[in-house]
Amino acid sequence: MTFKLNNLHYNLPGLVRRLGYKPMGYTPQNELNCVRPLGGNYPRFHIYAKEETRVIVFNIHLDQKKPSYEGTPAHGGDYESDTVRQEVERIKEIIYESA
Repeated sequence: MTFKLNNLHYNLPGLVRRLGYKPMGYTPQNELNCVRPLGGNYPRFHIYAKEETRVIVFNIHLDQKKPSYEGTPAHGGDYESDTVRQEVERIKEIIYESA
């Protein structure tokens, strides 16, 4: 699920940490790759965040399990469930409460 929020002059790594996510580095597309485990390593929320003109673009999904085979991206991702929607709302609340 992709959503955008106004960039209220945030430092992106600091913002994702405040949201409870662990930054894992940048992708070749200059997206900040971040995860937030829900206990143990999996399941976990996985966000790719990128700053664009006046907005931050978040691409979020829920990794249900570790990739099945080394070097493959298959991870049992959940992109549109109520759980993912609730996480999006949680993120929006945190960001706009502190604005």
